[in-house]
Amino acid sequence: MNEYSLAVASAFWLGILTSISPCPLATNIAAMSFVGRRVGSPRLVFLAGTLYTAGRALTYGVLGVVLVKSLLSAPYLSNLLQKYMNLALGPLLILVGMILLEMITFNLGKCGLGGGFSQKIEKMGFWGAGLLGIVFALSFCPTSAALFFGSLLPLALKQESGLALPTIYGIGTGLPVLLFAVLIAMGAKKVAAAYDRIVSFESWARKGTGTIFIMVGIYYCLVLVFGVQI
Repeated sequence: MNEYSLAVASAFWLGILTSISPCPLATNIAAMSFVGRRVGSPRLVFLAGTLYTAGRALTYGVLGVVLVKSLLSAPYLSNLLQKYMNLALGPLLILVGMILLEMITFNLGKCGLGGGFSQKIEKMGFWGAGLLGIVFALSFCPTSAALFFGSLLPLALKQESGLALPTIYGIGTGLPVLLFAVLIAMGAKKVAAAYDRIVSFESWARKGTGTIFIMVGIYYCLVLVFGVQI
């Protein structure tokens, strides 16, 4: 697997990890509820889930293009990134890993949006799923912010991929809702059981990824910052 293929796989995994983390999962549950109201029409259920995922992917793609192009197009910032990106990568990975392992926690109140917004989305019909995806993508919480700005963005900068990698990340963040839509459209009756499995998977996936981030971060610090030969 070449470096870019690994970056693509990493972006997708970061998106999945974001989607099943507690706060983003809460917004995805709200989206599932919205999508699930169309159980009478399997085609519209699947379409709503696809629109929601597309809304998230579009938002992160646009955000990635703006951030990456802005940082790389400014000569001073570009030179600064090229000079210090590798030095900052180790501490950044350790910080993100500590957040994933809940060694660092934030209390920012409830995740999600109020009932008034939900009612407005409801009036838009299944097209509202796309807007819901856009709004929820912009509703950063500590975990999603750490994964997007602390992991995905440095990866996109390194690969100079402002559109592709953030878009793939966005698809990953909407995957549970898309999966839920497919299950409903196919007439699956065990959605609750599937949700329980997702919650269980989230715990070890988050802890496993956090541990790997810290180990890789320590390695980068030793090799790139302190010059230790390993």
